[in-house]
Amino acid sequence: MDIKKIEKIIGSENVLLDEPMKKHSNFRSGGNAKFYLTPQTVDEFVEVVKYLKENDEKFIVLGRGTNILVKDGGLKETVVSTFKMTGYEINGEVITANAGTPLALIANKALASYLAGFEFAGGIPGSLGGGVFMNAGAHGGEMKDVLIDVTVFDTSDGKVKVLKPEDLDLRYRHSNIEEKGYIVLSARIQLHKGNKEEIKASMDEFKEYRTRTQPSDPSAGSTFKRPEGYIAAKLIDEAGLKGYHIGDAGVSEKHAGFVINKSNASTKEILDVIDYVKKEVYNKYKVKLEEEVRIIGEDN
Repeated sequence: MDIKKIEKIIGSENVLLDEPMKKHSNFRSGGNAKFYLTPQTVDEFVEVVKYLKENDEKFIVLGRGTNILVKDGGLKETVVSTFKMTGYEINGEVITANAGTPLALIANKALASYLAGFEFAGGIPGSLGGGVFMNAGAHGGEMKDVLIDVTVFDTSDGKVKVLKPEDLDLRYRHSNIEEKGYIVLSARIQLHKGNKEEIKASMDEFKEYRTRTQPSDPSAGSTFKRPEGYIAAKLIDEAGLKGYHIGDAGVSEKHAGFVINKSNASTKEILDVIDYVKKEVYNKYKVKLEEEVRIIGEDN
């Protein structure tokens, strides 16, 4: 890869070599990325991705690292991060934001503008792009409830397209964005006028619940998706797995649905805990747990 060409597009300060991914993942584990790129605008992002595609360079797009687990061997692909690709505007009851904009920031800006409907996302520690990618949700709300449309880069033909939510097959923690080869650039959110005190009360209530029930240790939030007809955390708890650990990785004592990094866990230790939990739950209840966290990278 021509580093000078990339630096010309996004600036040398936004090109990192052999970058430790534990600095960019909420799990605080994993190996290094050979190249870590942080374009600051949508135009820079599109230009960089087009360059990588045209030169057959493999790449992976990441946001704020809140729902990923990077293996200890790191990433061979070039990482293109939307972390710096923030920015938003509010027009009436519609918020338009770039993919890297934190969901919590959007929720707070909505509150400041007396806009209701995004309270559910105020405590989700991710970006808008990641939220759309996995149809993130909490407290009875999810992204598909508020999306007007999503602007994507289509890697199959190199075009920027505006898609409706129904084009993205948004379901519980699912979209077709990865399988279709789309990259989220920005999205428009439809909210509605509300009472500021009521909006803030809901956000405060959700924050208090999150603080009271969820661990603060490094993790990717809920490790497993909700199996149909069951609650993953309840199954794990009833299987006696709260507190189970391998090295510094373990099942949270506070919330059994969270696998956590207690201090300096390797990704292998985290994955071994995840695999053990899945095996034990299946052996006891014949229920297959599926990871909600996105696992990427190479084994050591």
